[in-house]
Amino acid sequence: MTMPKIGLALGAGGARGLAHIGVLQVLNEAGIPVDAIAGSSMGALIGAFYVSGMETRYMEMLAKNLKRKHFTDFTVPKLGFVTGNKITEMIRLLTKDMAIEDAAIPFAVVATDVEKGERVVFRKGPIYRAVRSSISIPGVFVPYLYENRVLVDGGVIDRVPVSVCRELDVDLVIAVDVGLYNKELPVKNIFDVFFQSIEIMEREILKTRILDADIVIRPDVGHISTTAFVNVDECIEEGRVAARKVLDHIWQTIEEWKGEHAVGESVDNKG
Repeated sequence: MTMPKIGLALGAGGARGLAHIGVLQVLNEAGIPVDAIAGSSMGALIGAFYVSGMETRYMEMLAKNLKRKHFTDFTVPKLGFVTGNKITEMIRLLTKDMAIEDAAIPFAVVATDVEKGERVVFRKGPIYRAVRSSISIPGVFVPYLYENRVLVDGGVIDRVPVSVCRELDVDLVIAVDVGLYNKELPVKNIFDVFFQSIEIMEREILKTRILDADIVIRPDVGHISTTAFVNVDECIEEGRVAARKVLDHIWQTIEEWKGEHAVGESVDNKG
C-alpha cells in the first residue's frame, strides 16, 4: 500500500512563521513525506525556500543571522513604509531564480488583489515574484504590481491556505497556523496596530476554513509579536514541539487512509 500524498498549508504570521521551519524539521526527521506546499505570507516564504531545495538547517541558520537591515528599505510613506526591493532580490537569490513550475514539489502561493478584493493563487512564474506579492503586509510594504494587479499579503484573504493545498492533488492536508489564535498582545507602536488589525480579520475568516484540514498544528507562538525577529530560536523550537505532539495523530491518519483505500482496491480487484 502506497503512502497518501501529503500537503502542507503554511500560514501567515510574520516572525511567528519561523515556527514553520521547526515543523518541517520534525516531519522530515519522522519520515513523513511533504508532497506539496501552499503558503500565505511568511508561510509562502518558508515554503519557497523548501521547494527550491534549501535544507531546513540552512533556513534556521539564515533566520538566526539575518538582520532587519538586510531586507528592509524604508521610503517616504505613500503606499507603504518599505519598498521591498531588498527582500525581493534576497528571495530571488535564495530561491535560485527558480520558477514555481520547476520546484521539487508542487507549490502554490496566495496573495490578495487589494483593488478587486480577490484571492490570487500563483501556480507558475518566478517564485520570488509570487512570494514578494504574498508578504506585502498592507501599510508596511509597498504593494507588488504584477500583471495589472495591485497585490498584498496573502494572509488578508487566506491566512492558512487549506483549500489551495487541496488543489495540489494531495490526499491529506496538514495545516500549520501560527496566528494569535485565542491570545492577546499589547499594542505598542504603529506596526502593532497594522499587524494586529490584520490578525483579527484573518482569524475570523479562518475559523471555518481550517476545518477542512485533516490535521492542524498550532505552535505556541501567540505571545510573540509578528515583528519580533529576535525570537528566532523560540519560534523554531515551538514549531518542533507542536509538530512532535501531533506525530502520532499524523501516523494514525495515514494508516486510516491506507485502510480505507485498501478496501477500495480490494473491491476494484474483485470487480
